[in-house]
Amino acid sequence: MSEAQVDQRRKDGTLRHLLTLEHLSRAEIERLLNKAQSFVRPLGAPPPTSNTLAGVTVANLFTEPSTRTRVSFELAAKRLGADVVNLEVQLSSRVKGESMLDTVYTLQSLHVDVMVIRDAEAGVPALVAGNVAPHVSVLSAGEAHVSHPTQGLLDALTVRQHKKRFEGLAIAIVGDIRHSRVARSSFHAFRTLGVADLRIVAPAVLMPEEPEFEGCSRHTSLAAGLKDVDVVMMLRIQKERMGQADLPDADRYFVQYGLTPERLSLARPDAIVMHPQPMNRGIEIASDVADGRQSVIRDQVRNGVAVRMAVLADVIGSRSSAT
Repeated sequence: MSEAQVDQRRKDGTLRHLLTLEHLSRAEIERLLNKAQSFVRPLGAPPPTSNTLAGVTVANLFTEPSTRTRVSFELAAKRLGADVVNLEVQLSSRVKGESMLDTVYTLQSLHVDVMVIRDAEAGVPALVAGNVAPHVSVLSAGEAHVSHPTQGLLDALTVRQHKKRFEGLAIAIVGDIRHSRVARSSFHAFRTLGVADLRIVAPAVLMPEEPEFEGCSRHTSLAAGLKDVDVVMMLRIQKERMGQADLPDADRYFVQYGLTPERLSLARPDAIVMHPQPMNRGIEIASDVADGRQSVIRDQVRNGVAVRMAVLADVIGSRSSAT
């Protein structure tokens, strides 16, 4: 069962699942961004808390390693008053031969209301969403190379905070586009929000097949791709999704595609630099760029909790109004 076959909305049109940004309207994405912004606090200030999810149980099912996404989903749920259960593949019944759906039905019987799923296999979040009880919501925390919707939302929120608009912007997504779920979700978010000049920049071997990323200009030259852009989004090389023969040489890659201060100067003077992390410093990005004045990478991390709070509050709040 593919994402497209699973309706993310309830019959009344409210959001029940979040598996992809591809089919969300601009109004839906903007609503989530507005709600996320209400949860943003400056560093050092107390984080926002509420009882919005009091009595709700959220299960984080991660079958791939994760730090930022898992921790931010856990913090988001707890700050909204939910009970949280974390399951990792090496600790779960899946290791013993239990299927994903068996695990899901077990959790459902234990009154889990929201299942946050990260899986290396494409189609797993949709499979689960298509088989849970009507009151249960499924949120994708990263699906193979296919999608990472909350990352796409937090990337959009970060751009909006710094650029105040989407129309008229030029955004370059640079690196391993072919294997990147982040690139796909951010592309859908930016396109829906009105970015007309979207560019993907990669060596030919890491460029996605047509017709993916339709409407983006494609560049194998980093200089051409960065010329006069407002936003530079760097991506890491997804080694776990490549065969050994396909892995690029790190030093050679940095020479051709690494973001250095000199290359960043090709972008607009007020351009911002983004990266979903983890970063391979000295391979896709130089440390003096990652830590420089144009970097908003730490803002992306901060926005991750706010976005996930917004998504959790939205699916649970709309569930209450639909019953």
